[in-house]
Amino acid sequence: MDHSVGRVAGLAGVTVRTLHHYDAIGLLSPSGRSAAGHRRYDDADLDRLQQILFYRELGFPLEEVAVLLDDPHADPQEHLRRQHTLLTERIGELQRMAAAVEHAMEAKKMGINLTPEEKFEVFGDKDPERYAEESARRWGGTHSHRLAQARAATYDKEDWQRMKDEVDAWGAAYRALMDEGHEPASEEAMDLAEAHRRHITTWFFECHPKTHEGLAEMYVTDENFHAFYESVHPGLPEHLLGAVRANTARHTA
Repeated sequence: MDHSVGRVAGLAGVTVRTLHHYDAIGLLSPSGRSAAGHRRYDDADLDRLQQILFYRELGFPLEEVAVLLDDPHADPQEHLRRQHTLLTERIGELQRMAAAVEHAMEAKKMGINLTPEEKFEVFGDKDPERYAEESARRWGGTHSHRLAQARAATYDKEDWQRMKDEVDAWGAAYRALMDEGHEPASEEAMDLAEAHRRHITTWFFECHPKTHEGLAEMYVTDENFHAFYESVHPGLPEHLLGAVRANTARHTA
């Protein structure tokens, strides 16, 4: 039995435009066409769509979904095992997120927040809230953004100080790397890009390589982020973007 694009969209809870996009990029091309040239999806197409939506719900970029589904060595059992592992990890992450939110709610009730004086003491004139608006505009409502907010709400002055010390040490290392003339695709630059990605994972949310690439692009295009990284070393935003892209390619090779 085959199905029209409208029926598939209704069954899956997605838009017809989404299905057209999946077809255009080769992620999900319908197996047939009607006499009038309209898309027709069979049961195998629906199975693939279910797999796509599962990985998307877990935050995988479309490029990574395509790689997973088109792996010639994968079989249905392997997909099920991978999904079971990912779901187990997601459940654990959601439980940690719920605990963080509860902690944040309690902290708000008890008035445990950084005072303006503490913020200045830790960050000087680089208040992290200056960068929140652009992050919220780009990723507000996503699982990663909610998790980052929940984690950040639990941090006290000592946590923020440790985080800033890590950022400062990383900045000093990257500044030295650029002064020594290392290219963005060098092993040294990729290693610092990986350290940057792991810092985000440690303090905020699980930062997949493709997600990290999107963040690095924002560091170049957003005025506040660009100014911050530029203050560490002239040209650092663009250099870091190149290193992050090279590191992403290294991860997916």
